[in-house]
Amino acid sequence: MKKLVRDLIPKIIRDSGRSPAVYVADREEHISRLYDNMGEELQEFIEDPCVEEAADIYEVFLSICKMHGIGHGEVLIAAMGKKNRRGAFDEGYVLEYVKED
Repeated sequence: MKKLVRDLIPKIIRDSGRSPAVYVADREEHISRLYDNMGEELQEFIEDPCVEEAADIYEVFLSICKMHGIGHGEVLIAAMGKKNRRGAFDEGYVLEYVKED
C-alpha cells in the first residue's frame, strides 16, 4: 500500500500510538507519485466537488511545480497573463472546427 502522503502524516500516525513504515522517495519516485496523487485527488474532486478536495489538488499541484523548479508566484503571473490575453474557461466555449477561408 505504498502511497505518497502529506509531510505530517507519519507524525500524526506516531502520535496516535501506531508505527508507520515510511521512507523518503528519491526524486524520480517522488514526481511519479505526485502525478499519481494528482489523478486520485482529481477523481475525488469529480466525485465530491468541495473546497477540501480542491485544496488537496492545489497542494499536489504546488508540490509538482516545486519539483520542477517552478514557483507559485511564477504560475500566478503566467496564469493571469494567459487569462488577460486568451481568456479563462468560464463561458464553456467548445471549438468544433476552424473553417479556412
